[in-house]
Amino acid sequence: MIAMIIECTSTDFDAIFDIINDSAIAYKDHIPADCWHEPYMSREHLEAEIKAGIIFYGSEENGELLGVMGIQDVKNITLFRHAYVRTAYRNQGIGSQLIAHLMTLTTRPIMIGTWKAATWAIKFYEDHGFVLVDEVTKNKLLKKYWTIPARQIETSVVLVQARSRYLKK
Repeated sequence: MIAMIIECTSTDFDAIFDIINDSAIAYKDHIPADCWHEPYMSREHLEAEIKAGIIFYGSEENGELLGVMGIQDVKNITLFRHAYVRTAYRNQGIGSQLIAHLMTLTTRPIMIGTWKAATWAIKFYEDHGFVLVDEVTKNKLLKKYWTIPARQIETSVVLVQARSRYLKK
C-alpha cells in the first residue's frame, strides 16, 4: 500500500484518537491488567501528549488516516511515540512508511519505548534497525526522557538505533 504521509493538524484529532484506541486493542490481553484502560488513551491524555510536544504524522489514503506515529524532541534525543495502524490496515506497510518518514525528520539519536509484552511491536522496531537496551539502561532512559508511571517503566522496554551511543559497549 502506498499512502501519502502528512503532518497531522488539530482537525485530525478525532481520527488520531480513533486509530490509537482501535489499534491498542492488541495490547488488551498482553499488558498487565492494571495498565489497561478503557479507552486505552483518553481524549485528555492525547491532548496532554500533543501539548507536551508530540507531533503526529499520518498515513492517509483517499482522505482517511490509516495509521499514525508521533515524534517528540526531548532534551538531546528524539522519541518516536504512539505508533498505531488501524486494525483493518495492519501488515500493509503503513507502519514501515511512517517510521521511514520520521527517521528523515531528525539527526538526533532516536529512542522508542513499548510494552515488554508487545513482542510484535519489538520485532517491528528491530526490523527497522533498532535494538533493545539492557534493563539497567532502560530504567535510566525511561526516567530521563519519558514521563510515565513506575509501573509502566517496570513493564516496558526501550529500543535505540543500532549505532546509538546509548547502547552499552
